[in-house]
Amino acid sequence: MTAHTPPARRRTERPPVRQALLALLISLATTGAGWLAGVYAAPESFRIPVAWGAGAAAVVVCAAVTTATWGFTRYRWLRRSVEARDASVRRFTDETVPDVVRRLRSGASADAVLAAVPAPEDEATAQVLRTLATEIGHGETSKAAAMAACANAAGRMQALTTGMLADLREMEHRHGDENVLGDLLHLDHRTAQAGRLADSIAVLTGARSGRRWAKPIVMESILRGAMGRIGGYQRVRLHSTLDVAIAGHAAEGVMHALAELLDNAANFSPPTAEIHVYAEEVPVGVILTVEDSGLVMSDVALRRAERAVSAEALDLTTLSGTRLGLAVVGCLARKHGLKVSFRPSARGGTGALMMIPQELISRPKPLPAQAPPPAAQVAGPAPGLALTHI
Repeated sequence: MTAHTPPARRRTERPPVRQALLALLISLATTGAGWLAGVYAAPESFRIPVAWGAGAAAVVVCAAVTTATWGFTRYRWLRRSVEARDASVRRFTDETVPDVVRRLRSGASADAVLAAVPAPEDEATAQVLRTLATEIGHGETSKAAAMAACANAAGRMQALTTGMLADLREMEHRHGDENVLGDLLHLDHRTAQAGRLADSIAVLTGARSGRRWAKPIVMESILRGAMGRIGGYQRVRLHSTLDVAIAGHAAEGVMHALAELLDNAANFSPPTAEIHVYAEEVPVGVILTVEDSGLVMSDVALRRAERAVSAEALDLTTLSGTRLGLAVVGCLARKHGLKVSFRPSARGGTGALMMIPQELISRPKPLPAQAPPPAAQVAGPAPGLALTHI
C-alpha cells in the first residue's frame, strides 16, 4: 500500500503593507510641507519653538494616519482570509467529505480515494481527511468481510437444510407407519422453516438464493410453497383459481416474499385467527393480498413497514431484534420488481398487497401435465395434512 503524499503547504500570507507605507509617505510629505511653511512663516524669535511643536504634531499625525491605514488594511485582509477559509471549509464538508465517503462505500481503497479527490490546502485539514478516509475504509472493509462471512454461513445452512429435506422426503416414502410419517412430516416442516431463515440471511447479505429453476412455477405451487414455510400454516386459507405461472428465475423470490408476509400476519394476529390469501390478475400483473384480523398498524408502524419494503437501499442499522421479514421482502421486491403496500383489512387487521409485474408471468402449457419441480409433502404433526412445498 502506498502512502498518500501530503499536499504542499500553502505559503504563509501576510497583510499587505504597501497601503500603510504609501499613507506614511503621503502624510510625511504633507506634514513636512506644512511644517516647513509654518516654521518659515513664524517670526524668527519663535521659529525654534514652532519647529519643535509643529514637528511633534507632524509626527503624531503621520503615526495616526499610518496606524489607521494599517489597521484598515489588516481588517480587510483578515476578512478576506476568513471568507476564503469559510469557503474552503464548506467545500471540504459539502463536497470533499461526501465524495470520499461515496468512493469508499463503492469499494475503492483509502489511498486511491485520497489520490482522486482535491487535496486540502493546509496540513491540519489534510490530516483530518486522511484519518477519516482510513477509518471509513477500515470500517467498510470490516463490514464487507462480515457480510461475506454471513453469506457464506447462510449458503452452508441452505445446503444443509436442502440435504436434510431430501433425506426426510426419502424417509417419508420409505416409512408407511402413520405415527412415524407424522413425526417425519413435522421435522420436514420445521426444517423448511430453518431453510427460510437461512434464505433470509442470504437475501440480506446479498448472497444467491439456494433454489433456482429454469421453468415457470404455477401459482398454486407458489402459494402452497410459501404457506408450507411458516409455523402457522394451518391458519392460512388460500383463495386462488388463477391459471398463471411465475418465471423460474423469480419464483423463489416471490415465494419467499409471500412466506415472509404470511409469517408476519401470523405473528401479529390472534393464534386462532385465520389468514386469507387472495390472488387477482390485473392488466399490470398479478396482485397477491394477505389479510389478517390482528391489530391495525399505527401510522408510525405503517410508515416504517412501507419504508422497509420501498425502493430505498437496505440499511442494516434499521433492523430491530429478530424482525427481519419486511427487510427481506424489500430486498426481494427491489430485485424482482415487486411492489408491496399495506392497507387496513376489511377483517379488522392489516392487509399486505404484493404486485407481481406482467413480465414475470406466463401461461402454463396444458400438455403435458407435469408435477411442479422438486416438490415434497411438508406438513405439521396432524396426520393426513399435506402441503406442496418447493
